[in-house]
Amino acid sequence: MKYPPSLVALIRELSRLPGIGPKSAQRLAFHLFEQPREDIERLASALLSAKRDLHTCPICFNITDADTCDVCSDPSRDRQLIAVVEEPGDVIAIERSGEYRGLYHVLHGVLSPMNGVGPEKLHIRPLLPRVQGDMEVILATGTTVEGDATALYLQRLLEPLGAAVSRIAYGLPVGGALEYADEVTLGRALTGRQRVGGPVANKS
Repeated sequence: MKYPPSLVALIRELSRLPGIGPKSAQRLAFHLFEQPREDIERLASALLSAKRDLHTCPICFNITDADTCDVCSDPSRDRQLIAVVEEPGDVIAIERSGEYRGLYHVLHGVLSPMNGVGPEKLHIRPLLPRVQGDMEVILATGTTVEGDATALYLQRLLEPLGAAVSRIAYGLPVGGALEYADEVTLGRALTGRQRVGGPVANKS
């Protein structure tokens, strides 16, 4: 049985989404087909609005619809702390923990030479001018091989700047991504962070 061309096109586009294989894309396509037209139009409108209005914050590279993101523009945040994370979703995960009141820097990925991702493809260079000698930088990349490699690379770049460099560790499973950690686990990981080379006083 041949699917109609419009259904084939929908399945093909859905399968391009991360984590969505051909079978999942097919199930989603049939699910969307069964929804009322108003729901589909609302979904399409939300997608178009997000693409039109959202951009990266020019300071930390988090996603925002304002000139700068809510965190960077909040004067109550501790500006002596910067947590370096892989993706915007990690910012949301850390904020849910309620254990952190510093700033962020979003890399938009991790180093992965096998996939052609080098330092020049991440937002690493803009981080360096933000780091001052009396600050603490928390390397809050995931505990995957790539996350650890990225943290080590950043450590070597940041230590000559005189800042205290710590690594998020406690409470996170090896191979885990921050985005999927629960609030309590992530909060403990932030509270129990270790300075690279020794313990660091908790400022959060």
